[in-house]
Amino acid sequence: MTSEQQRLSAVALSGRVLGALFYHAPNHPDCASLLGMLSAPEWVKEWPVQAPELAEIASMMAAGLADSDTSVGEEYQRLFIGPYALPAPPWGSVYLDKENVLFGDSMLELRQWMRAQGFAPQTEQNEPEDHFGLMLMLAAWLADQGQQPQLDELLAWHLLPWADRYLNLFTENAANDFYRGLGLLARMTLSGWQQGMLMPVARKELHF
Repeated sequence: MTSEQQRLSAVALSGRVLGALFYHAPNHPDCASLLGMLSAPEWVKEWPVQAPELAEIASMMAAGLADSDTSVGEEYQRLFIGPYALPAPPWGSVYLDKENVLFGDSMLELRQWMRAQGFAPQTEQNEPEDHFGLMLMLAAWLADQGQQPQLDELLAWHLLPWADRYLNLFTENAANDFYRGLGLLARMTLSGWQQGMLMPVARKELHF
């Protein structure tokens, strides 16, 4: 297996896992088996992006799953649904558009790019396509299809310019260690994804 094949395989696996955890509620069928896996530390050996802090992140996430004071279900509601203002909105246009709006210009650019590639994600509701979890799952799909140029375009232009800001806010505001660890895991993993990219990450002004 070449280094590029290894990279695509890593993106495909980690993107599916992280995308599901950022997009779906903990009680969603796609998350139940993942939470079971993440409750034990052995998964770190199989994680496709390795880093020294991975074991500590795994312990943090396991502790969060066992936390009875702030359950993962309650924390998902607070971080992703509301009813109050979300401390770290998971949509790219909140960060990239001056008005901090959903369905902003940056989201429309992403939608146009997706149409030009001939694909679109299947969302469960009428939601902007620039949701962080959806974009991770799209990256995983592109990697699984071996579409390296399109994967790099998605990452360099549409996701990575705002992902670090979002993950910093997400991690700082998470009250449950599972989601705090998830933010750290995503940031570490995206850093690994960047290795081997054929284009630099676009520099875009952030407004949130």
